[in-house]
Amino acid sequence: MEQRPLGQGGLTVSALGFGCMGLTSAYGDALPDAESIALIRAAYDLGVTHFDTAEAYGPFANEIVVGAALRPIRDKVTIATKFGFDIDLETGERRGGTNSRPERIRAVCDAALKRLGTDHIDLFYQHRVDPAVPIEDVAGAVQGLIAAGKVGHFGMSEAGVATIRRAHAVQPVAAVQSEYSLWTRELEADLLPALAELGIGFVPFSPLGAGFLTGKVDTSTTFAANDFRGMSPRFAPEARSANLALVDMIRGFAATLNATPAQVALAWLLAKAPWIVPIPGTKRLDRLTENLGAAQQALSAETVTALDKASAAIRIQGLRLPAPVLAMSGL
Repeated sequence: MEQRPLGQGGLTVSALGFGCMGLTSAYGDALPDAESIALIRAAYDLGVTHFDTAEAYGPFANEIVVGAALRPIRDKVTIATKFGFDIDLETGERRGGTNSRPERIRAVCDAALKRLGTDHIDLFYQHRVDPAVPIEDVAGAVQGLIAAGKVGHFGMSEAGVATIRRAHAVQPVAAVQSEYSLWTRELEADLLPALAELGIGFVPFSPLGAGFLTGKVDTSTTFAANDFRGMSPRFAPEARSANLALVDMIRGFAATLNATPAQVALAWLLAKAPWIVPIPGTKRLDRLTENLGAAQQALSAETVTALDKASAAIRIQGLRLPAPVLAMSGL
């Protein structure tokens, strides 16, 4: 698979990464460890070299399974994980809110290294901006971990442009992660231009709209009690019904391109800039294979423009995340 740069510090990864969160959290029951490990290794066999996890996914369970899966091929892949939520490092209890105090960042790093079974984290993101800690202190703490050889590169998630600039002035930011897809395009106005200016890579999460853009979700779809989509405003029945207009539009493009809707949605992101690396996730091998097929779908500039215009003409209904989660975003 094509390799793409994230930032200007020498970090290169596969054009499509693998978002591992859904293996253990957010989308219903966790996949059994053995099946998760097999799927992660299948992703590697299919060309993926970048795997995204976090202490919060579980908590802790995701890092453990990702570490187990990648240990035999550790020198051939890059691992991204995250700090920033206030989680008890012993029990995994979520205490609510954020915690990016420097001593906390160092403790989370050491704990993550143990769970992952590695001596370094390739990309260490601040999961959410902590309003109680100056971002310069956060960047300085990560800079210290980089100097110690425990971390390779610094990343930020759901951060605003002004905050990114302040952090970048202390420690170069390699990548920023936020939601971006054909149904979440607001950040095109300011975030993407700023990243292009600063030479920072971009890693879109939920590049398939939490599965909606695949065309496999309709008005009759039901979600498990532990699937966040059941609480997401954008998946509420009335909003979902209205938002299917976007899926129908993508399906039309897919038919002309001999592709699936998921492949069109991912190929659109890949065509946006050579420093964009989407991280679709799945629990199924067939969906994984389908998603990675997007890397072979080179969309023309005309097709990208047509998708831009067609998606912009459809008014998406509902907030992209449940309100309490969205409130923690720094965007």
